[in-house]
Amino acid sequence: MSTTREEKVAAYFNCSLRERAIFETGIKLATVYHQFIGTPISSSNAESLELAIEEGVKVQPFVEDVKVAIDRSRLRSKKNEYDYQSLTGEMLDVTVTIKIEGVRVTSRMRYIDEVRYPLMYVEKIEEE
Repeated sequence: MSTTREEKVAAYFNCSLRERAIFETGIKLATVYHQFIGTPISSSNAESLELAIEEGVKVQPFVEDVKVAIDRSRLRSKKNEYDYQSLTGEMLDVTVTIKIEGVRVTSRMRYIDEVRYPLMYVEKIEEE
């Protein structure tokens, strides 16, 4: 019997399948934050940036769904032709759902006003 690639990879995780699924959602959210914060943004490219982030996350292992929303109320008008704004953690609301075997985890990153921080957290865990 040959060992599959996933079986070989799974051997490196010294945790339960549930813990690994949670870990995977954290990796996806951290990827979004660290790859896209600082990207030039305006009202004219917000939608295409949302879609680009979603498509980039979707190709990662185990991703079942991803939704990205950029808070347009945090965008401002250009002051002059040289002015532009950069994407910040305060603007992002990202939900990622992954599934590994019978475990589905939905995690989210969004700015929480009361702690003044773009928090990454587990929203839901489902086990079949």
